[in-house]
Amino acid sequence: MTEPRPPAPRHATLRQALAAVLRREQLSAHDLSRLVGIPEKAVAAHLAHLARSLPAHGERLTVTTPACLACGYAFRERTRLNRPSRCPRCHATHLAEPRFKIDLGHQ
Repeated sequence: MTEPRPPAPRHATLRQALAAVLRREQLSAHDLSRLVGIPEKAVAAHLAHLARSLPAHGERLTVTTPACLACGYAFRERTRLNRPSRCPRCHATHLAEPRFKIDLGHQ
């Protein structure tokens, strides 16, 4: 039986890595989990912490509203950063993922 491989060494903290990627492009939680190497379910907690610390640097986390691909319902009032499970209007589960980006806070 082979021993599990240790994780690749990091030169930045996990949240610094997330911030660096999100300053360059808009990504979903799935994309972020793949790029940074963490489970998709853990991304929302890290993004919530990052969103609280960004204003101190003059930045903010912008979130593209998730929407139902069946009926077009947009989750405009949603404050949680994770992906909704189903549409409250038509109960479809085929939803566009929220996408995240870091922008300057004075826009």
